[in-house]
Amino acid sequence: MIIVLKIILTLFVLIGALPLFASLYQYILIIFHAKQNHYKLTETITPRVSVVIPCWNEAEVIGNTIEHLLSIDYPLESLILYIVDDASTDNTFEIVKNKSELYPQNIRYIKREKGGQGKAHTLNAGIKVILEEGWAEAILIMDADVLFEKTTLRKMTRHLADPNVGAVMAYIKEGSTSNSLINKFIAFEYICAQAASRRAHNVLGATACVAGGAQLLTKENLIAIGGKIDTTSLAEDTFTAFKTQLAGRKAIFDPYAIVWAEEPNSLVALWKQRLRWAVGNIQVTRAFKHIWFNKQAKGLGSFSFAFIWFTILLMPLLMILVSIGLVGLFFLDSYYSWALFKQFWLLNTFTDFFIILTCLFLDPQTSKRTYLQGILFPGIISLGLIILSVHPDFMNRFLDMIVRNYNESGLHPGLNMRTILIIFLLYLWVSLCMVVSYMAYYTEKKGGPAFISRTLLLIGGYGPFLCAITLASYIRGLSQSEFKWDKTEKTGNLKVHNL
Repeated sequence: MIIVLKIILTLFVLIGALPLFASLYQYILIIFHAKQNHYKLTETITPRVSVVIPCWNEAEVIGNTIEHLLSIDYPLESLILYIVDDASTDNTFEIVKNKSELYPQNIRYIKREKGGQGKAHTLNAGIKVILEEGWAEAILIMDADVLFEKTTLRKMTRHLADPNVGAVMAYIKEGSTSNSLINKFIAFEYICAQAASRRAHNVLGATACVAGGAQLLTKENLIAIGGKIDTTSLAEDTFTAFKTQLAGRKAIFDPYAIVWAEEPNSLVALWKQRLRWAVGNIQVTRAFKHIWFNKQAKGLGSFSFAFIWFTILLMPLLMILVSIGLVGLFFLDSYYSWALFKQFWLLNTFTDFFIILTCLFLDPQTSKRTYLQGILFPGIISLGLIILSVHPDFMNRFLDMIVRNYNESGLHPGLNMRTILIIFLLYLWVSLCMVVSYMAYYTEKKGGPAFISRTLLLIGGYGPFLCAITLASYIRGLSQSEFKWDKTEKTGNLKVHNL
């Protein structure tokens, strides 16, 4: 019975380490992107593009966005902007009107009298007009605050020379002028989640998402997937990616097609945004339950894609499994549990080091600005464990301390209560880091001092903060409570960093 229990608890730890193996797998795939990519099938083409820009009280940003779009390196005769106003109450209309007088051939204004239904409904109001007019060959969906670099649209449209391509996604980079701790964490996260992961998806031939901030669709593909954006989910862009690929077309990520977006500058705003994303991913998982591990679903049904998808989706639960496994094994075999603990953090060390080096290579400009946030991504305590795990003398001394106390405890042979408490805290930290990171959000939400919330974030870690949000999405999903689309407030504090 003890042997069986030991095997089960060991499996808990091994299963809990799967996200680390998934990360390594993705980053190894990136190596093959140098040859296994879509560039060889591209050509310089400039199809007629209708741009759908959903707006709700975007007076702070919409004017700048329009000017940027109409000054990029793309023929103006092949570009029309459809500004879809979701019943704004500010002076969005006046700003768009002034711009339309300057560019009468390139701007259309669509007013929704009844707003508040969400981004997808707003987009569909514009798409309906575009398809009825029939002028467009491709539709670009974007956010009202996103700024395109000069050649980004050309880099996106070049992929449409391949008739098998249905969607193209740009590389969305964090471009807030505040350069705060949170913005730097997001900037580094986007290297990992886009510049790195999306390259891996290109190699797999299965793209998880074509982000709605800069998403180019062919008209044929849009019609094939229903002629509108899904309105049943909070992850409408992921639905579009899945439907595109299930319809037999490719969804491509181009890391050289760069756009800049303003991201949240507070933990409360970031929590709201990412909780919406996390709940949307759960909705996607349920809606497409028939594709998982289904070979008929092409790349999306592959084991590799499902492995990556589910290890990310279930990461909070897997982290908890690690703690349960280590604590349980401690009571069965303290030497063995300590050896597993050390190996787990050694794997963390190798994974984090590999990720940081890869990010430095993929996006050196952003990495140089955010390398410290990359190092602190797992949190200060976890970083300390990572450092100590590669220091054999420390680990050996700690194990010696356990052995020296082997006959001093009545609770567990060989361990006094202080040592047991230290070991338990170390084993439980894999899960407790999410609690500490959540307290950073909770402190800010309750109006606590910024230095306290930021300190808690640094201690717990930005990565565990994202896991805490995912854990909260489980609770939201289980409760079946209504979750409406809620936009992230933008201030216009955005710039294109490398121009």
